[in-house]
Amino acid sequence: MQILALGIEIAPTLATACAALPPRGARFALGRPGGGNLAPTLATACAALPPEGARFALGRPGGGNLAPTLATACAALPPTRCGARGFTLLELLVVVAIMALATAGVGFALRDSTAGDLEREAQRLAALLESARAQSRMSGNPVRWHSTSTGFAFEGLPGSTLPDRWLYTDTRTPSTDLVNLGPEPILGAQRIQVTSTAHPDRSLTVLTDGVRPFSVVAVLPDTPPAR
Repeated sequence: MQILALGIEIAPTLATACAALPPRGARFALGRPGGGNLAPTLATACAALPPEGARFALGRPGGGNLAPTLATACAALPPTRCGARGFTLLELLVVVAIMALATAGVGFALRDSTAGDLEREAQRLAALLESARAQSRMSGNPVRWHSTSTGFAFEGLPGSTLPDRWLYTDTRTPSTDLVNLGPEPILGAQRIQVTSTAHPDRSLTVLTDGVRPFSVVAVLPDTPPAR
């Protein structure tokens, strides 16, 4: 091997390069004085880590190296942050309110349709009676209402467009008495009972005291029968 006159080699050999390294040799000292040479291996890097090694210590002195696993992260969290917890009082109240509303909705949806049909018939009859009463006052002609085998009829309103049929074929009025609707502004007490053949035990009453409009009640009051 030729050496220049100045005492410098042309290219250093492996032996001369290793001889120039620190006493620690080729060992990579992570975070320690002394430097290093090449990329560290897994063994040399782990050897330079803190005593906890490669374990991720969340919130503890000593640091870590890789991304933590779910087990190690949960182990470092407080008990209330990574475990099962109960419901608050507000959450329970909200759930109970939702259940109550749902139950009420189902109850209204499952109501007996016959009761609703009977109520609609009674409300419709009250409106028709008030309409005939107003026409009687305007025309000055006496008007009377009475039931028939197919429905009902208004006497004294020639050419009237008021209906004379029930909405539901099972609707009945037990009394066939005439109900006076005018033309007097003040009449005697009037009362019409509306029932259904499907449920004879159910009935509604359309009534007036002679001054106020016809209304629908579920219980028969203590009033004289219609004349």
